[in-house]
Amino acid sequence: MALEEGARSCLLRCRHRLEEDIKPPYLMDHMISDGVMTVDEEERITTQVNQAVSLVELLLMKDNRAYISFYNALIKEKYEDLAILLFPNLPRTLTDGQKNTSDGSLSYVQAVLSEGGVPQRPVVFVSRPELLNRVREKLYRLQKDPGWITVFGMAGSGKSVLAAEAVRDHRLIEDCFPGGIHWLSIGQVEKPDLLVKIQSLCFRLEQNLDSQSLSRPPNSLDEAKERLRFLMLRKYPRTLLILDDIWDSTVLKAFDIQCRLLLTTRNRSLTDSVSGAKYEVEVESGLDESKGLEILALYTKAKVQGLPEEARSIVRECKGSPLVVSLIGALLKEKPNRWRYYLCQLQQKQFKRIRKSSSYDYDALDQAMAASIEVLPDEHQDLYKDLTVIEKDVKIPAKVLSVLWDLEQEEVEDILEEFVNKSLLFVDNNSKPYLYYLHDLQLDFLVEQNRTQLEQHYRYGPPTSGDEECLYWIRFLTYHMAKANLSQELYSLMFSLDWVSIKAQIMGPAHLINDYVEFGPILDKEFQEFLSLNGHQLEQRPFPDVVQLALSQPHTSEVYRQALQQAQDRARSGKLYFDWLNKSSVESLSRLVIHPHQGAVYSACFSHDGTRIASCGTSKTVKVFRSTSGEKLIEIPAHDDEVLCCAFSPDGHLIATCSSDRKVKVSRDLVFEEEHQEQVNHCQFTNTTRRLLLATCSNDKFLNVWNLNRPSSQNTMFGHFEPVSHCCFSPDDKYLSTSSNDGTVKLFEVSSANEWKTINVRSMFAENDEEVLVKCSTWTTDSKRIICAARNAVLLWDLEANKKMADCSGHLSWVQRVQFSPDGSQLLSCSYDQTIRLWETKKVHTSSAIRLKRDSDVLFSDEEIIVSAADNCNRLQVSQRGNRAETFFMSLNTLHLIINNLNIDGVVFFFLQVFEVPSGKPLVTLLGHTKTVLHCQFSQNGQTLITSSEDTTIRVWKWQSGECKVLQGHKEQVRCFSLLPNSPTSTRLLSWSFDGTVKVWDIESGEKLQDIEAHNGAILSCHVSPDGCFFATTSADKTAKLWLCESWQCLQTLRGHQGCVRSCRFSWDRRCLATGDDNGEIRVWSVKDGSLLKICSRDGKDGMDSLHGGWVTDLHFSPDNSLLVSTGGYIKWWDVEKGEALQTFYPTGSSLKSIHVSSNFSTFVTIDSIGILYILQRVM
Repeated sequence: MALEEGARSCLLRCRHRLEEDIKPPYLMDHMISDGVMTVDEEERITTQVNQAVSLVELLLMKDNRAYISFYNALIKEKYEDLAILLFPNLPRTLTDGQKNTSDGSLSYVQAVLSEGGVPQRPVVFVSRPELLNRVREKLYRLQKDPGWITVFGMAGSGKSVLAAEAVRDHRLIEDCFPGGIHWLSIGQVEKPDLLVKIQSLCFRLEQNLDSQSLSRPPNSLDEAKERLRFLMLRKYPRTLLILDDIWDSTVLKAFDIQCRLLLTTRNRSLTDSVSGAKYEVEVESGLDESKGLEILALYTKAKVQGLPEEARSIVRECKGSPLVVSLIGALLKEKPNRWRYYLCQLQQKQFKRIRKSSSYDYDALDQAMAASIEVLPDEHQDLYKDLTVIEKDVKIPAKVLSVLWDLEQEEVEDILEEFVNKSLLFVDNNSKPYLYYLHDLQLDFLVEQNRTQLEQHYRYGPPTSGDEECLYWIRFLTYHMAKANLSQELYSLMFSLDWVSIKAQIMGPAHLINDYVEFGPILDKEFQEFLSLNGHQLEQRPFPDVVQLALSQPHTSEVYRQALQQAQDRARSGKLYFDWLNKSSVESLSRLVIHPHQGAVYSACFSHDGTRIASCGTSKTVKVFRSTSGEKLIEIPAHDDEVLCCAFSPDGHLIATCSSDRKVKVSRDLVFEEEHQEQVNHCQFTNTTRRLLLATCSNDKFLNVWNLNRPSSQNTMFGHFEPVSHCCFSPDDKYLSTSSNDGTVKLFEVSSANEWKTINVRSMFAENDEEVLVKCSTWTTDSKRIICAARNAVLLWDLEANKKMADCSGHLSWVQRVQFSPDGSQLLSCSYDQTIRLWETKKVHTSSAIRLKRDSDVLFSDEEIIVSAADNCNRLQVSQRGNRAETFFMSLNTLHLIINNLNIDGVVFFFLQVFEVPSGKPLVTLLGHTKTVLHCQFSQNGQTLITSSEDTTIRVWKWQSGECKVLQGHKEQVRCFSLLPNSPTSTRLLSWSFDGTVKVWDIESGEKLQDIEAHNGAILSCHVSPDGCFFATTSADKTAKLWLCESWQCLQTLRGHQGCVRSCRFSWDRRCLATGDDNGEIRVWSVKDGSLLKICSRDGKDGMDSLHGGWVTDLHFSPDNSLLVSTGGYIKWWDVEKGEALQTFYPTGSSLKSIHVSSNFSTFVTIDSIGILYILQRVM
C-alpha cells in the first residue's frame, strides 16, 4: 500500500524542520522493531553525511505503515513538536478504528509496551514458538484471576527476551491486560534499592492518573507495598506486572498484593513464599541447533544452508547459549572470515573460568568475551576494561563514563554504540538519556581480569555533583573508594556533614545509612549513630537542614563540632540556627548501645553466663556479640524471611530461632514447622537442662511447648484473644508468662498448662482507649516480679503485691524485647529504633520514671532560664537551664500554684495549693472547682488568683482569706482567659470557651460586662493585641475574627483556612495577625483591612502529611515583627514578609503544645509529647 497523498504532502512541507532537528539512529531503532525498515536500509543511511535527509527520502518511498511508525518514534523520542506537524495527516489505519487493522494493532501494542517500559525486540531475533505459546497459555490463565507466572532458567538462556516477546500480542493485551503491562528490572537488590524501584513504578502509574492523584514517594517498603496494592487493585485492576531477574524471595513479598505478575528468575522455588495461583515455564539453557544457526545466519546475512561447518561446531561448543551465540555472531558480522578462529578460541579453553564452582557454563562465555574484546581497537579495549568499576544491576548514562574517561559526551556515545553493536554492552532505549549496562556474567569476567587495575580510577576522586545524569557517582562513590582500599579518603568523605547533606538529599537516607553500616569497620560510629537517630528526618520534604539536626548531638562529638562551626559561619550571613542547650540533661541510662542490623532489631537475649548477646531482625541472620564491648563474635544465616526471635539454650551450645516463614529452628539442624499456622513470634528455652523444653508462640493465638528430645508438641496453651507476641519461663521453670496484643500478660503453670494469673497492662496507660500491645515480658531472678514492654515503655510488676513498681523510658520507638542479665543487675532491651540498650536495673527503679508534661511555665531572668512543669507522677519539677533543681519555681510574684485532686469515698475534689518560696511550705488550699482546672493566673499585685475549669466556671480568689467569686455563664469548658492590659486597674477579664462565646467580666464585682456570640464552633484560641485595642478569636468553624475592644464589635471575619483554626498571635506593632490551622498552614493577615498578606510555604506542603507535622498550636512574632516562630509536630521559624521557612527543629517526640520565647527572640523553651524539655538558643 503506497503512502497516502496527504501524508506525502505533509512530509514534503515539514521536510526542512525534520532534517534540522531529528537524530535518525534513535528513530530507526523503533522503525526496525516495527518491521517497516530493514537493517540494510539503516546501514545505507548511517553511511551518508546527512542521515536525516536520507531518512526523509526513504520515508517518501515507503507506505502508510512507515509513516505511522515514524510518527510513533517521534513521540517516544520526545519530538512532540514534530509529531504534532505530522498528526493531521496520519493515515486512517491509525486514526479510525486503529485496533481493528494490522497497522493500528501494531501501533497499539507498541504504545502499550513502550509506556510500560517493556524492552524492545532485539535487532537480531529468532522466535521460539513452543516456549512462546507455553508462556502465553499461562498468561491467559490470569485473564480472570490474579496469580504468578515464573519463567525460570539459567543465565543467558533468553528469559527476559521471551517474557517481553510473550506480551507483544494485541489480542492477549486486549483480552487479559487492558490496563497495561509494566516492566520492572530488579536484579540483586537490598531493601533501599528495592524501595527506589517501587517508588519509580508507583510514580509511573500515578503519572497516567489525574494530577491530584500524585503523592509523595512512599518512605518504607510497607508503605510502598500498600501504595502499589491500591494502584493495582483500584486504578489498574487488569494490569500485568513483569518483574525481571528476581534473586530473592523476600523481594516478592513486596509484590504479594493479589495482582497479576510474571517474573523471570534462575530459581524456580521463589514463589513458594507468596500466596495465590502459581504457574511455571522452564526455559532451556540453550537453543537447539537450528535456532543457534538462525542467529548466526542473521548476523552474517547468509542463509542457514550456506553457513560453514564451523557454525554448527560453534553452537555445539557453547551448548546453544543465546548470549554466547549472539556474542560470536556480532564478531562475525564484522569479520565474516574468522569462523575457524573463533571456533578455536572456544575449543582451546585457554581462558580461566570465572567461577569454577558455578553451575552455569561459564567456559564458553569466557572465550566469547575474550574474543569479543580482542577485536576492539587497542584504545577501546582499555576503555572497555574500565567498565569493571560499574556495579552489578546498575544502568548508567553516557555522562558518567564521560567523566571517567575524560572524553566529550558525543565521543563516549559513539564508543558505547560500538560496544552495543558487538554485544559487549546493553542499552536501555526506553530511558532518557539512554542507559547502558553489562550482563552480570560479562561484569564478572571483567572484574576477574582487571582486579589489580581498579585503584587508579579513584586517586583524584569522581565529582560529587548533583547533576541528574551524575547520580551514579553520588550513589556509588563510597563503593568504589572502598573497593580501591582508599580507607583514609573514604573516612574523610563520610566524616563530613556536607557529604551527608548531598547524598541524603539526592538519594534519600536509606542509601546513606547503608553506607555507614557497610563500611562501619573503617568509620567512626558517631556519624552512624547520628544518622540512625535522624534518618527518618531526612525523608522530610522540603529537605531538612543537616547542620541543624547535627546541633542536637552531644557537645563532645565530632558531628556537633562540625555543625557548630558551620552554623556560626552561616549565622554571620543571617542564617538561623539553634543550639539545644540542655541536651546533656536528657541523660541516657543505657550502658551500651549496639547497632547490630540494618533495619529493625526484633529480638536480643543474653547467654546464661551473661558473656554474650544474640540479636536478630530484618536481616534474616542471627548475630552474637560480646556483652562487655559489643564486639561481633559470629553471624549465622538463619531463615529465608525476617527472624523474629532468638534464644540461647541453658548451656549456651544451642540457639533457637523463629521466623515469619512459620518455622522454628534449633542451630539450623532441627526444624519444627508443622504446628503453628501463622508466623512464629517468639521462642524460649527452659532455664535448666534437666528437662529441656522450648516454648513458642504465634499469631495463631496459641502457645506450644516442645520437647527437644522429640520433635513434636509437648503441650498447647490458649487463653489470649489476639496474637501472642512473647513467652518466657520463670527462673524455676514452673511458670510460663505470655504477652499478647490484647493488652495482657498471662501466667501459665507449665506442668498442667492451666492459666494462673492475668496482668492487665493496658489499664496502666492513661490513654486507656488507645491500643496497647504488650510486646514481651521477663522475670526477675527471684521469680517475684515481671518486667514487660508496651509501646516505648518498660514496666516493672510485683506479683506478690500485684501492682506496678516502676517504669522507664529511653527508646524512641516501640520496645520489642526485654531480658534481665543472670545476676539481675542489668536489663537488656531492643526496639524498632534499631538499638539495643543495656540498662542498670537500679536506675530503672528511680529517676528514669520521670517524664514532664507539656504544660509548663518559664522565667527568663538575666542569664538564667528557669522552667517549671508537672511530671507524670503529678510532682512539680523545676529546672534551671534544663537541669532539675531542688527548689520550687520562683514566679514574678514569688508564688506558684499547683493544681491537684483528691478522691474521698469515690467523690473527686479538685483543689488548689499555694506554696511559699523557697521553703515549699503550703500556705493555703482552695476548694471549689468540680472538674479539672485548666488555667490560672495571679493579678499584678499578687493578692488575687483567677482560675478557669472544665466545670464551665471562672473563679476569682482572694487566696489569703479564701473568699471567692464565681463567674458563671459559659456552657462548656473555659480553657483560658486574659486580663485586658489597658483596662483601669486591670479589672476587666476576657474569657472564651468551647461554647463559641467570648465574655467580658469585671473581676472586682463579678459582673458580666459583655456576652458575645463569636463563632458557630468551639473557640480554640484568643489573643489580645499588645496595646489592648484589639483581640482575635479562632474557631473550629475554620474562621478567625478580629474584634475591637472599645465597642466589642467584629471588624473582620478571616476566611480561607481548610481546617480548624487552632492558634493566633498579633505582631508587636499589631499591624499583622498570624493564624495557624490543623492542616499545618499559617496565614498572615492585615489587621487594618483583613486582607491576606501571606500564606507560609503552602506550596511546600507534603501531599500526605501536614507541613507542620500536626496542628499549629502556638505562634510568636519577633520584636521587630520580621520573624515568626510556630509549633506543631516541629518548631519552625519563618520570614514573615516572604512566607518562607527559615529553619526547622525536629524534637524527639511530637505534638508540641506551646513554646515560651525570650524577649529578644533568642531563646525558646518547649516540651514534647514524651516529656523531653528543649531549651534552644540561637547560634550567633
